[in-house]
Amino acid sequence: MIPAIGTVCSLGAPLENILEDYAAGHVDAVDLWLGQADAFLEAHDVATLRERFLRHGIAPVAASFQGGLLTSQGDARREHWRTFEGRLALCGDLGIPVLVVAGDAFGPLATQDLGRLSASLVEAAKRAADAGVRLALEFDARASFPDNLQSAVALVEDVGSPSLGVCLDWFHYTVGPSKPLDLWLLSRDNLAHVQLSDIADVPREMAGDTDRILPGEGSSPPDDLVRRLAEIGYPGAVAVELHNPALWRVPPRQFGEVAVTALRKLLGVADA
Repeated sequence: MIPAIGTVCSLGAPLENILEDYAAGHVDAVDLWLGQADAFLEAHDVATLRERFLRHGIAPVAASFQGGLLTSQGDARREHWRTFEGRLALCGDLGIPVLVVAGDAFGPLATQDLGRLSASLVEAAKRAADAGVRLALEFDARASFPDNLQSAVALVEDVGSPSLGVCLDWFHYTVGPSKPLDLWLLSRDNLAHVQLSDIADVPREMAGDTDRILPGEGSSPPDDLVRRLAEIGYPGAVAVELHNPALWRVPPRQFGEVAVTALRKLLGVADA
């Protein structure tokens, strides 16, 4: 397993500062938040961003996230897919192996919507394969479909492409209808990426992104997941991902050092 920190955990800081400070805090792998990459690329080219990763000795092991691919229509759909092509190219240029795709089908879904969703995943996987990138479908507990691990695994297996796997976000697993037995559905073949956070002391039904805290510090420690990852010999990245404005105010160096130390302890990975 590769311990990583999502750069979204320090959303208030510029990406260049995050990379420098995370490196000083002994972080050597990140899940790159694409909004931050977009902001950096407004003033720099891709070669400069690639040089920054190399300079700081940080590997971008995943990129989060691409939305709007599944059930959008018309002009919005064309724009999302145009953006998707750019995301694939960026991942290729930066050597990012995994691109997270949001399972963002919200609201009532008709039969044609489900057909469009399935066809979209097939097409997205084909394009990702051509680009040498693997997609990780992230189920969302608030979505209409998929909102749980079992459904996400079924979708991935129905597509049957090695270029499409599951992204398991422990927050969405915990607050949604996923069940402990669903973890047995995970395998080396279908699991593409993992994102970890714990939940502050609030009822799970009421938990929101602002209640995400460091894994192991709240009411939903991911111990069962970590055991399952070890059982299947999962070789990919496990990234801390926190959408918590209170934590965004923590200086990136301090946050990175604390977060990666906690994550390595949780995963049983020796310090770098």
